[in-house]
Amino acid sequence: MSATVDKRRVTAAALVIGDEILSGRTQDVNLSAIAKYLALHGVDLVEARVVADDRADIVAAVNALRSRYDYVVTTGGIGPTHDDITADCVAEAFGVALVEDPQIVAEMTVRYGGEEPNAARRRMARIPEGGSKVKNPVSGPPGFQIGNVFVLAGVPRVAQGMLEDIGWRLKGGAVVLSRTVRVVGVPEGMIAAPLEQVARAHPDLSLGSYPFYGPAGFGANLVVRGRDAAAVEAAVGVLVETLAAAGIAAVRQEEG
Repeated sequence: MSATVDKRRVTAAALVIGDEILSGRTQDVNLSAIAKYLALHGVDLVEARVVADDRADIVAAVNALRSRYDYVVTTGGIGPTHDDITADCVAEAFGVALVEDPQIVAEMTVRYGGEEPNAARRRMARIPEGGSKVKNPVSGPPGFQIGNVFVLAGVPRVAQGMLEDIGWRLKGGAVVLSRTVRVVGVPEGMIAAPLEQVARAHPDLSLGSYPFYGPAGFGANLVVRGRDAAAVEAAVGVLVETLAAAGIAAVRQEEG
């Protein structure tokens, strides 16, 4: 879990970097993993951006996000090819030099059977001055952290492995709890008014409606979120009662 728990809300942004995402050639699956992982540590992911492999745009996005949120997690652009420029851009954003880490080079040499990495591979051994390594348990070369920015690979399996070395560094807030009231066979338009009534009565909580459709029927999952367990449970009870008063039967279920 997080190294420290902070009672205030702790926020983060995700910055997805890569032309391949914007072109549609590659589907991003890292965002969901990042959001879920941060939530476990009491950090709310509240913004996500996707930028192309453009130096000025990446630098601007890093600076904008790191000044606004407690943490920023980037994915993509730290491989061996010419268009992998994320490390260069993050170093520029922080105004520091990008330096080759001899320990990473040594580890890569061992990994490649004693053969020193070529110039392309050595690009993955560069870390901004003052940064620290984020372990890569999957494919070797690490990501890094500098300030409140964590820089991860874009390959989903690698990115998710790197996430495991972030949790202990976070000063997380109280974990958000969520409960779901499942309504079946009722159109969302009929649920809207009762849901809004309960939401207005509980401004400190988040209430949302997520419709579903399938062979087994249709309906909506009404999700109540908050950091106070008692308040969440109380709101769920009120929601079920309010729906019943409107003639809507609800099936309650737990959600992590």
